[in-house]
Amino acid sequence: MNPNSLVSIADLTKDEILDLLKTAEYFERHPNSKILDGRVAATLFFEPSTRTRLSFETAVNRLGGRVIGFSDASTSSSSKGETLHDTIKMVSNYVDIIIMRHFLEGAARYASEVTDVPVVNAGDGANQHPSQTMLDLYSIYKTQGTLYDLTITMVGDLKYGRTVHSLIMAMQYFRPKFNFVACQELAMPDEYKRFCDEKGIPYTETTDFSPEVINSSDIIYMTRVQRERFTDIMEYERVKDLYNLHNSMLDNSKDNLRILHPLPRITEISYDVDANPKAYYFDQARNGLYARQAIICRARGIKPEGMTND
Repeated sequence: MNPNSLVSIADLTKDEILDLLKTAEYFERHPNSKILDGRVAATLFFEPSTRTRLSFETAVNRLGGRVIGFSDASTSSSSKGETLHDTIKMVSNYVDIIIMRHFLEGAARYASEVTDVPVVNAGDGANQHPSQTMLDLYSIYKTQGTLYDLTITMVGDLKYGRTVHSLIMAMQYFRPKFNFVACQELAMPDEYKRFCDEKGIPYTETTDFSPEVINSSDIIYMTRVQRERFTDIMEYERVKDLYNLHNSMLDNSKDNLRILHPLPRITEISYDVDANPKAYYFDQARNGLYARQAIICRARGIKPEGMTND
């Protein structure tokens, strides 16, 4: 396993997280370079993606590298029965970094263990999404001026939402308070509540997306109810529209409040929120480019030249 692989946000120390944020800030000012000149990245997306795949590929291109790979597993040899082990071993012969999304939890960890090429997890099932977490942290830092002592409200699909799971783990260093807003079927899994208990992180758990919850929040992190995670379509239909954010619900919210969402949204954020200056989800998506440039540099053990003096 390459020590620079990024499979889980738990692979990073507090100092490494802060260093990645500093590097992302650098790339926001200097997005184009030749740091990866002559290097090749593989983007292996066994599960559909738009923002994550395009931002990773843009990051590689803006860093001067080249991209190979697939965006649909049906176009790869896995559709012929090739194992993940063999796919990773084969691709490792051609590339300098592997960026992988997979529908199975633990697939990225397994891939990292069968190759010496650094592996970056672009999402594995309902488990982890560390690059999304880094862009979330960068978005929080940019909008709040700090990562410390913030009240973060997570709404919707907290059971299958890998983005909220990763964000909880990353925020352990910064004294957060969490509000978990979800129905019983989509409640935050016990393992993440135990994590909060072990780390001394306060949280509330409620089914009511109330004015009191909204107006106490610095960040509201909305999530999509993910149809692809449900085996029972009737259960999905029952819960998909339980939590919706409308512009009028923000009338008495804090001035510093920002609305985040990993996208795509369906109905959980009304279009009338988009014009509100507290809506930050499209800016959040743009921040993914800079965060992923920083992650790629870390994976290759590269520091942008002149960064510390910029």
